[in-house]
Amino acid sequence: MDEQGTENQHQTFAEGGSPVLSKDSLNLAILCHLLGMFTSFLGPLILWLVKKDEDEYVEHHSREALNFQITLLLGYYAGCLLSFVCIGVLVILAVLAMNFIFCLTAAVAASKGQRYQYPFCLRLVK
Repeated sequence: MDEQGTENQHQTFAEGGSPVLSKDSLNLAILCHLLGMFTSFLGPLILWLVKKDEDEYVEHHSREALNFQITLLLGYYAGCLLSFVCIGVLVILAVLAMNFIFCLTAAVAASKGQRYQYPFCLRLVK
């Protein structure tokens, strides 16, 4: 019970305030971020292409995950180029750590029904 005497039922609300987020939407949004950790941009790309016109919440999260994974690919590429001057391994390890930390953070936010935007992310897919 909350202070108004009504029972708090952990209901997730969309931006407009209406309870439109289904469990499927939440699960697919979580899946977008977790697939990004293991499949790079392919998992979020497939989910974005399939769901972009059907579910606005899943579209947002898959687009964010896709943009972040593309940004990470650029970081991995830069790390490979910098490996010739012996700092590339550190760059690749930093990018790998960012991948796991931010993807898990985004998955937790998606599970709570929140919109998440990755920091340090190029917004290439609009």
